[in-house]
Amino acid sequence: MKVKSFAVFCGSKSGMDHLFEDHATQLGKMMAENNISLVYGGGNKGLMGAVANAVMGSGGKVVGIIPEILIGWEAGHENITELIVVKDMHIRKKMMYELCDAAVILPGGNGTLDEMFEMLTWNTLNIHDKKIVLLNSNGFYTHLIAHIETMFHQGFLYENWQERLIVCKSPEEIISCLV
Repeated sequence: MKVKSFAVFCGSKSGMDHLFEDHATQLGKMMAENNISLVYGGGNKGLMGAVANAVMGSGGKVVGIIPEILIGWEAGHENITELIVVKDMHIRKKMMYELCDAAVILPGGNGTLDEMFEMLTWNTLNIHDKKIVLLNSNGFYTHLIAHIETMFHQGFLYENWQERLIVCKSPEEIISCLV
């Protein structure tokens, strides 16, 4: 199956390392170049804004899904292909999962981890079989990866986590493993 859309989960802040925003921008440009639409949280700040602006700036399609409560907080992006305002976070995540062919996790905070682990859980339960890619920009997720490995070795996961979560170090690697 050809991947036509990525759900990108990432921070509404940019973080301290400039590489995070560079990677978000590079990924957005490469998505547009490969005719891959962006489905994301609808914000215009941080890494969310960087990836959306890069897709739009390169002639791609962007669908943002934002809950009413976050319109001000994440600065709902008005200059994208489509901005869908929903009632709550649960509806947002469900719509994002339904509209994407694969998920990409960039650096972010609690919300990003929530989205990643929900995707992984749903994948494990066979609710979906979409590929999930974690971008470990400059080692941002190295400790999390080690913890997931510990969960596996301590018998808390039903299978090897590497069958469900692909770890990449660059946007180019993401494109090459999903396209």
